Amino acid sequence: MATPHWLFGDQLGPHFVAPGEDGPARNAPVVMVEARSVFRRRRFHRAKAHLVLSAMRHRAAELGDRVRYVRAETYREGLEKAFGAGGLTVCHPTSRAALRLVRSLDGVRVLPARGFLVPLDDFRAWADGQGGQRLRHEDFYRWVRRGYGLLMDGEGPAGGRWNHDHANREPPPRGARTLGAPAPYRPREDDIDDEVRRDLDRWERHDGIRFVGRDGPRLFPASRREALAALRRFIEHRLAGFGPHEDAVLAADPVMSHSLLSSSLNLGLLDPAECVERAEDAWRSGRAPVNSVEGFVRQIAGWREYVWQLYWHFGEDYRRRNALGHHAPLPDWFLELDADAVTARCLATVLAQVRDTGWTHHIPRLMLLGSHALQRGWDPAEVTDWFHRCFVDGYDWVMLPNVVGMSQYADGGRMTTKPYTSGGAYVHRMSDLCASCVYRPDERVGKHACPFTAGYWAFLHRHRARLERNPRMTRAVRGLDRLSDLDALLREQKRRAEGPP
Repeated sequence: MATPHWLFGDQLGPHFVAPGEDGPARNAPVVMVEARSVFRRRRFHRAKAHLVLSAMRHRAAELGDRVRYVRAETYREGLEKAFGAGGLTVCHPTSRAALRLVRSLDGVRVLPARGFLVPLDDFRAWADGQGGQRLRHEDFYRWVRRGYGLLMDGEGPAGGRWNHDHANREPPPRGARTLGAPAPYRPREDDIDDEVRRDLDRWERHDGIRFVGRDGPRLFPASRREALAALRRFIEHRLAGFGPHEDAVLAADPVMSHSLLSSSLNLGLLDPAECVERAEDAWRSGRAPVNSVEGFVRQIAGWREYVWQLYWHFGEDYRRRNALGHHAPLPDWFLELDADAVTARCLATVLAQVRDTGWTHHIPRLMLLGSHALQRGWDPAEVTDWFHRCFVDGYDWVMLPNVVGMSQYADGGRMTTKPYTSGGAYVHRMSDLCASCVYRPDERVGKHACPFTAGYWAFLHRHRARLERNPRMTRAVRGLDRLSDLDALLREQKRRAEGPP
C-alpha cells in the first residue's frame, strides 16, 4: 500500500496530492485531521473558522473513500486514530509551529512546499546573491517575472514598464458611492455549511471555544469548484477595472474591483501560477489593460511570494522584533471589533467590515487599522495575532512579515524603508471616509482634531531621534519644528490614548 499523505487545512487543492518529483505517491490514501485545539489556542473570527472547516469538509467529500477524515482534540491524537504509528508524507507546512510538529513525529517525511511559485532553496540562492544588500521587493519581483516569463515581451516587461503604480493609485471617482464594478463571485451555502455552523454553535455552548465577529452567509469559496468560479469571474468581469483604484476606499463599496482570491490561494484551493497565467492571457487577448494585469500579478507573483519567502528567511526571532519599543496592549474595543464604540468614521467603517465579513482590502489594513495601531504604540506581537485571528485569509506566514515588517515597522526597516503611516490628509484624498465625520483631517488639536492627523505628528515626535536619520522621513520629521501647537497636541493625545477615537 502507498504511504498515506497528510493534508493540512490550507493544502486543499489538487496540486497538494498530485504525484510528481519528490511528491506523494500516486493515489496515496489521504489523512485529514480537524483539530479543535487550533480553535482553543486563539480566538478566531467565527467566519474564518467556518470557512476553514467548510473547506476541509468539502475537500474530504471530494476525495471520498480515498480520505480518512478524523475529528480530534489535537493533530497527534487524530493521526494516531487514523493510521497508528505508520509512516506519512506531508507537503512542507506553512507555519513554523506546524513544521516543528511534523518534524517531531516518527515516520513523517516532509516534501517540498507547494502552492507557491518559487522554491525555498531558489530564494535562498537569490538572497545570497544580493551581496548582503536589503532584499528589496522590487528586485525580487523583477527576478520572479524574468525567471518565470511572467508578463514579459522578450527580455523586457510588458507595456515597457516593470511597475505601473503610477496608473494604479487614483483616488475614488469624485462623488461616487461605489466604483460600479461588476459584482464579485459569491458562493451558495450547502449542507456542509449547515453542519459546520451547528458544530461551531455547540463548541461555543459546551466546549468553551470562543470566537469574535459575525458568521453570516459564507462569502468566500470553500471548494476547488467555487474557487475556480471566483477566479473566472474576476478575470472576465473585474480585472480590467482593478488597477486604477486598487488603493482607493469607498465606505459603501468595500470590495471595489478586488479579486477576493486571497483566502482561496491561502487555503490552497488555487495555485498562484494559474491565477497569474490567466491574468496575463487576459492582457494578451485584449480583455484587460496592462496596468490592471500588472497590479494583480504584482500582488501574487510579487508580494505574496515575497512575504512567504521572508517568513522563512528572517527566522523565528523575527516575531519578537519590536524596534520602536511599542508595548501598549490592544484595547477591548479593538479586540471585540466594537465598531459602534468608535467615533472616527474611517475606523468605524473598516472595523465593521472586519466584524461582519473577516475581510477588508489592503489599504484599510495598512493605512487605517495598522497605521492606527502604530500611532498608538500597540504591541506589534499583539497586533500580528489580531490580524492572524480576525481575517479569513490570515495565517502566520502571511501576517508576521506583513504586520511586524510592513505595518508596524517593528523590524526597524529590515523589510521596508520607512514606517507606513499618515495623517488624515491621505485618508481624505484616497477615500470618502472623511465625509460626515465629526473629525476634520486638517485639524490637529481641539474637539474636531482628526485622530490620524494628531496621531501622525505624535508618532513622529515620539520617534524623532530614530526617524530623522531616515532619508525618506527627514522632511516629515522636520515638519515638527513648524507646529506651533505641538505641546497642546501631545497633551490631547495622552488624554485620549485610552479610549476609542
